[in-house]
Amino acid sequence: MKRIKILLGMICLISTMIFAETPFQLGVPGTNMPADQTVKGVRFNLLYGKNTNMSGLDVNILALGETNNFTGVQLPIFYGLGANKVNNSFTGVGLGAANIHLGQSTGVVLGFVNYTNDFTGLQWGFVNFNQKKSVINLGGINFNEGESIVDIGFINYAEKTTFQLGMVNFTNDLQGIQVGFINFAKNGFFPVFPFFNIDGRL
Repeated sequence: MKRIKILLGMICLISTMIFAETPFQLGVPGTNMPADQTVKGVRFNLLYGKNTNMSGLDVNILALGETNNFTGVQLPIFYGLGANKVNNSFTGVGLGAANIHLGQSTGVVLGFVNYTNDFTGLQWGFVNFNQKKSVINLGGINFNEGESIVDIGFINYAEKTTFQLGMVNFTNDLQGIQVGFINFAKNGFFPVFPFFNIDGRL
């Protein structure tokens, strides 16, 4: 009976260590110190860091910081030399040369290139690419394979949109207005029109 209690105690201790969380982590290629998969606090990534859950401040030092679920602020030491990748869910602020969000995201991302899947909030970058849905895109090029609400940039494309402001605007489903040098909208009051275009169903 005593041995069973010791064995159960060891199993509990090992499981606690495996699923533990830490207030601080240093991530480098191939390892995390400490090795916990959940960080609630601060994580520093040097070249590359990856874990499962991160809440708090994620700092990239010439690095790509990767996590499955993120809540907090992602911040590179050198703005143009850090990138962020979130595989599942993101809530917060992401700053980096590139922000790659493959799941559902809420908040603000600022980068040279922002690649998102389902984004609620503000994207600001030289190139913003979205697969499903985005709310506000500010950039040189805004490309939405799905629906966007507001696109402001030099070139804007969205499968479906409410408002576009740019030099050249494209959409297949305009549900509001386009303002730009040239505007393409399949359902606009004209398919191609200079300076502005509106939903032809209005």
